[in-house]
Amino acid sequence: MASQRTESFPTVNVPEATSWPAGQAPRAAEGLKVVRFAEGLDHPRTILVLPNGDVLVAESQSPPRKDGGIQGAVMKNLMGKGGAGRKPSANRITLLRDTDGDGKAELKTPYITGLNSPYGMALVGSTLYVANTDALLAFPYVEGETKMSGKPEKIVDLPAAGTNRHWTKSLAAAPNGWLYIGVGADSNIGEAGMNREARRARIFEVRPAQKYIRTFAAGIRNPVGLGFQPESGRLWTVVNERDMLGSDLVPDYLAEIDEGDFYGWPWYYWGGFVDPRVEPDSEDRRQYVKRPEYGLGAHTAPLGMTFTQGLDLGDRWANGALIALHGSWNRDPVAGYSVVFVKFGAKGRPVDALPVTLLDQFLAADGKTTRGRPADVKVAKDGSALVADDSGGVIWRVAKAG
Repeated sequence: MASQRTESFPTVNVPEATSWPAGQAPRAAEGLKVVRFAEGLDHPRTILVLPNGDVLVAESQSPPRKDGGIQGAVMKNLMGKGGAGRKPSANRITLLRDTDGDGKAELKTPYITGLNSPYGMALVGSTLYVANTDALLAFPYVEGETKMSGKPEKIVDLPAAGTNRHWTKSLAAAPNGWLYIGVGADSNIGEAGMNREARRARIFEVRPAQKYIRTFAAGIRNPVGLGFQPESGRLWTVVNERDMLGSDLVPDYLAEIDEGDFYGWPWYYWGGFVDPRVEPDSEDRRQYVKRPEYGLGAHTAPLGMTFTQGLDLGDRWANGALIALHGSWNRDPVAGYSVVFVKFGAKGRPVDALPVTLLDQFLAADGKTTRGRPADVKVAKDGSALVADDSGGVIWRVAKAG
């Protein structure tokens, strides 16, 4: 573990977001090719592949920020340079359909509009669940419809008070139909007071039929991508850890989540290391802090995550997890800006020390600009991988070459 280097102001190293020149694309791993499945999207963040092969994309950005002052202004400027928050959120889910099977979406049409910074999506039977930043909604799903005809029903409220700094609400459905929602902290290390962190930095379990919600696991600064490992049936997540302990701390991570787990935020990190900036925990929970299964590097910003069941890219990519690393804003040198693969073994756990790169070169060769940033990755019905590039406004399709 790297040594701590407490910062009074974060390292700032934000590649400026530009656009993809015509004919250019990220670089796929050897033996694979990448093409534009859809483009001209407004900050596509998450993807849901439907049973009939249609693809839903949440076009979304943060709601209007509630944090003022110098810090709020600085963060808004930095995030804008990185491609976020340059204009209001589109607040919609768009349907993409490849009508002729050529690997490109001929149909691109608004499916649900008027949402509030939507992020997580899950289909359970004939119900489509959408996690707005402030509530979980349920819609009646009709296969083949190109526009949602039904009205939403609110299942539960979700925390969105304070600055709502980590506004995304990720979503995964268990085989029994229960839902799991990742909610990030409202701060870096609770610096504005832990009373501002009520019901945050945790994963909720929701039982939709009863409109019941409870904490499933806690002490997780910002759990974003969620998914169930196919062989074990266990819940996994990728997490954005804390800032301002230097370029090499704290590692973002991939972790298996059990009921009652506590990952230490804000007092501890990586299984029990003490954060010296935080007032000591009077309840002394250090002995209960769980260590993550797999480190993804400091400040790589993992967002989307999916297991590779159904992926048809060759044996190299079988039995593992694909993770979209959105990329750092506060690390020198920069890190992330790629889609990586973590191999799992027979026991349903990661087996390789280092991930394998599936897609990279979102970051330009000069390291100072980025043409796009990967935000999510999912497996399409035809076995290809779909990658949401939020600042590039593209859904990329990765398939076997030839």
